[in-house]
Amino acid sequence: MPHANNAGVSIRYEVDAPDAGDPDEAVVFCGDVGLGAWQFGWQHAALAGPHTVITPETRGVGRSDAPPGPYAVEDLASDVDAVCAAEGVRNAHLVGYGLGGMAALAAALASSRPASLTVLGTPPAGDAYKPDAVWADPADPAAVEGSLDGLCSVDFREAHPDVLSRIADWRTREDADRETFEAHRAAVEGFDVSDRLYEITTPTLVVHGAADTVCPRTAAETLADGLPRGESLVVDDARHLVGVEASAAVNDALVGWLAEHAADPLS
Repeated sequence: MPHANNAGVSIRYEVDAPDAGDPDEAVVFCGDVGLGAWQFGWQHAALAGPHTVITPETRGVGRSDAPPGPYAVEDLASDVDAVCAAEGVRNAHLVGYGLGGMAALAAALASSRPASLTVLGTPPAGDAYKPDAVWADPADPAAVEGSLDGLCSVDFREAHPDVLSRIADWRTREDADRETFEAHRAAVEGFDVSDRLYEITTPTLVVHGAADTVCPRTAAETLADGLPRGESLVVDDARHLVGVEASAAVNDALVGWLAEHAADPLS
């Protein structure tokens, strides 16, 4: 699999490209605190094919380098930019969960490369985000399974125990260790663009589960309201992993969003 170099930090990523389409444009996923690439499996399945889709492994996760922390959100945004540069992507449609959404916002402030943003469970400042509610020690299967109680609604957990089992398995194999989590947590705690939202003129879709306990709904509303080109999608009853438990609604919104903002839209 390819790697991009960002000031000596190697970021591993995966590319799924269609036979036809605009080679300069891609959907790029940006990962949440300590989570492996599994988190975007539901959106990847909906978007790969019509679009080039790039899935980086966040620094410290998987086979990307894990330089000593703490990290800053700007570091993660720079990693994403390095991946885009390595693939010749000039128009990037960034899709980020939590910390990844923060990185997407930072990328839009730092570069003209982002053509659109979709952020899920993302606040304008890290003090409104609870990273401890996302991460679980991948070496402790019981902790991993327990963490899903707060990340997915009761209704989803009761209806889809098979999905929860698969997620728990992926998390034990792909998620970050404690050291990387602490580096990611530092990035969350140092993040605050609440007084710069007016500068982010990139079209941004703010997706939020109404029952998200990691990132309060009020924080997502503040983000959407403060962005000059922000739009909001609130999914009733869903929790933080809204793109998992409400994948049909989120994917429909993403397909429409990209059709509106991509140069080579979905048909």
